[in-house]
Amino acid sequence: MKVLVMYDYPPSPGGLATQGDLLYRGLLEMGIDVHAVNYQSAQEKEWYYHWFKPDVAVGVGYWGYTPNLILHPQQFGVQPVPWLVADGYIANYQDVLNALPLILVTSNWVKEMYVRDGISGDKIIVLPVGCNTNTFKPYSKDDPKIVAVRKALGITPDELMILTVGGDAASKGGEEVMQALAIINEKVPDWKYVCKVWPQQRTKDQNLLDMKLAKDLGIDKHIIFETNTISRSFMPYLVGACDIYAAPSRLEGFGMPQVEAGACGKPVLSIKAMGMLDTLIHGETAFLAEVARKIVVNEVMLGNESGFEPHHKVIFDVPRTVDYRADVPDIAKYMQVLMNDKSLRDKMGKAGRERVVENFDYRVVAKRFVQIVQDKLGIL
Repeated sequence: MKVLVMYDYPPSPGGLATQGDLLYRGLLEMGIDVHAVNYQSAQEKEWYYHWFKPDVAVGVGYWGYTPNLILHPQQFGVQPVPWLVADGYIANYQDVLNALPLILVTSNWVKEMYVRDGISGDKIIVLPVGCNTNTFKPYSKDDPKIVAVRKALGITPDELMILTVGGDAASKGGEEVMQALAIINEKVPDWKYVCKVWPQQRTKDQNLLDMKLAKDLGIDKHIIFETNTISRSFMPYLVGACDIYAAPSRLEGFGMPQVEAGACGKPVLSIKAMGMLDTLIHGETAFLAEVARKIVVNEVMLGNESGFEPHHKVIFDVPRTVDYRADVPDIAKYMQVLMNDKSLRDKMGKAGRERVVENFDYRVVAKRFVQIVQDKLGIL
């Protein structure tokens, strides 16, 4: 089997790039004849089509990447296999997607979104995102690298560190976490809440709103916003330094940071919805807060990025849920339990590690990919 993996290559620290790169590495370690290429590089992709002649070109992205992931390899007679996430609504390319023999998605919730929006479910197979459990693993609190992370953040050894990682904190449920922490502040040990976010204008604007919320809640001295560019090499130690990973995300097709936290032996607090229903087990590896509210829209405005002309309006005959909000009292209840019970944190972290190693290790995912392609496409 010859496989061309198309993603953000060379990989940036982002989720889609990591998703593609771990599949590439897993296939390489299996002995599969595989190459990686940037999904946007038409010239280099065409070069591979001509001399490498891949059996399949698997592309990582969402439905809006269809021109790069599907239409381009088809022009050269190469079988595309998209591995897709969802962004709340599949607005275009239904005919192209329905003509494919195989579509991979990252969770059952993502599959539901594609089926809801007109894609045939009989060709959609769930393939979870891989995790490098060699690097994302439990670390001792005395490990010099863990000590250095906490020291750099200004967190003392006796303080509990709660962590959220994302492009911005609010989209990962950071505002709901802060509201919950304000409720239980006097009932838990000393703590700091670290929001590690990505440097971009959208994040800067959101940080200002989040910091105002923290001040209004009276917990601003407990909140740390870290807005730095970091590498994947640093991430295991950042996650390893925390005591609880909290991300009741508003929109999450898989939840890679939650899985990585489980691999590091950390208990997770998230939301009982979307991709987390696949990756986390309530009461065993994580606490999942109930959904308090669904954000529903009647129309969206799309443009060139979605294959439409600028300012193209789509009006739904049935309103679409595009965002979720976790129940704050539920978050507070579970957070209080975790913060006051170290043995429970250790127990849930151990169970989380075992689940990730068994189900989401990148080598396990690569083997599943090969099996799916063999079964569905007959490519050996």
